[in-house]
Amino acid sequence: MGPASNSEDEAIDTTTASGELVFHILTAPAEFEDSLISERTRAGLLSTRARGRLGGRKPFSATNQRVVTARAPLADKKMLVMDICRTLNLSRPALYRRLAVKRALASPA
Repeated sequence: MGPASNSEDEAIDTTTASGELVFHILTAPAEFEDSLISERTRAGLLSTRARGRLGGRKPFSATNQRVVTARAPLADKKMLVMDICRTLNLSRPALYRRLAVKRALASPA
């Protein structure tokens, strides 16, 4: 039989030189993969910009119809926040980001 490793039974003591080495060997592939993903993302964005396109979402303005529609019932407390979100097809965090209001203002009294 070949060598076997069971990480549940073996403790890697990173305070020792050999434990630190084992830890670095085990984490190196993950760091390498993370770097590759970052490089590919940057290369893709550069390629897209070179073709004259921009990435990302279009910015939301305060005059956007969804934002204007949400302001009145939220300020007057006529509707619950979840109902406004459902009507406008927005998540709660997205609504608050768009409106830049505090949760206390929107909570029902």
